[in-house]
Amino acid sequence: MPDNELPGSGPAAGAVTDFERTRPLPPATLSQPPVLAIAGPTAAGKSALALQLWERLHGQAEIVSVDSAQVYRGMDIGTAKPDATTRTLVPHHLLDLLDPAETYSAARFAEDARRVIGEIRGRGRWPLLVGGTMLYFRALLQGLSDLPPADPELRARLEAEAAAHGWEALHRRLAEVDPETAARLHPNDAQRIQRALEICELSGEPASHRFKRRPAEGWTDQVVRVAVCPPSRPELHQRIERRFLAMIELGFVDEVARLRRRGDLHPDLPSMRAVGYRQLWRHLDGEYGLDRAIEQGLAATRQYAKRQLTWLRGESGWHWLDPGEPNAAAEVLNLAGSARP
Repeated sequence: MPDNELPGSGPAAGAVTDFERTRPLPPATLSQPPVLAIAGPTAAGKSALALQLWERLHGQAEIVSVDSAQVYRGMDIGTAKPDATTRTLVPHHLLDLLDPAETYSAARFAEDARRVIGEIRGRGRWPLLVGGTMLYFRALLQGLSDLPPADPELRARLEAEAAAHGWEALHRRLAEVDPETAARLHPNDAQRIQRALEICELSGEPASHRFKRRPAEGWTDQVVRVAVCPPSRPELHQRIERRFLAMIELGFVDEVARLRRRGDLHPDLPSMRAVGYRQLWRHLDGEYGLDRAIEQGLAATRQYAKRQLTWLRGESGWHWLDPGEPNAAAEVLNLAGSARP
C-alpha cells in the first residue's frame, strides 16, 4: 500500500495547493538530477514527504509510484492513490496501468521505471521513487535473480492444495524444503509461499539459494535512498489505524463491492491480495461483519508493515528518517547534494 496520511487530505495536500510557480530553480537542479528513492512501511509518511520535496524543488520533480497495488485501475481508496487535485499539480507515473484482472511483475516494473526515469531526467526534473513494494525497489536498484518463470499448471495445483488444507500447511512444507525462506514469510503470505514452492519444484533447489546468486544488472547511477518510518511501533500502528478508518469513511467498502460485482475477479488474484481488499471481500461474502473485517484489515496491514520493515532493515545503503522531523525534506535534499559528483 502507498501512504498518504489520509487519502486526499492533510497538510501535504494543502502545501501543494500553495505552490509558488514563479520561484527560481535551486542550483542543485541545474545539472543531471539524481534519483531519490523514498521507501518505508505503509502509512509511514512517504507520500507526504514526496510532496514536500516536490514543493522544495519548485515543482521540478515527478513522482514514480513503487506500489504493486496502485498499478490497478478502479482501486483508488484502498491503495491511497493521490487525489485528482494532487495528480493535476504533481506528475505521477505508473498509476492505473492495468485492469485488476491482469497481472504485473517486478521485472516489468523495473523496465517501466527505467523508461520513466529517463523521460523525467530528460525534462531536467528529479525522479522521486515513492512506495512500499520492496521487491520492486530491489528489481530496479539491484536487479532480479535468475528465477524460473511462473507455471500456471503448478500454481493451480498449489492453490487447490491450499484451498483443501490451508496456506499454513503449505508453509510447513516450505519449511521442510527451504527453511530460510519459510522463516521470513508469514504462514498466511499466500503469494510468496506459492512462489517459493514453485521455484523449489521448477528449479530443484531452494528459492533462498536462487535469490543469493548474482542478479541481473540493477540501476547503475547514484540513488539517494531514504527509509521513512516513525520512531516507535505504537506510533506507526496509530497511523495505520487512522488511515484505514479514513478509507472506510471515504467509501472503501463500496469500492470493493463494485469490483466484486464485476464477476470476473476473485480474492486470489494479485490485485485482490492487497491488504484490506480481501478482508472486505470476505465481509461482503457474508463471512463476518464489518467490524470484524476492519479488525482483520488492520491486523493484515500491521503484518504487512512489519514485513516491509524487516526487508528494509536487511538492505544496506538506506538513510533512516523520522517523518515527523520538521526539516525532513531539507535533510533529504542535503543527502542528495552530498551524493552528487
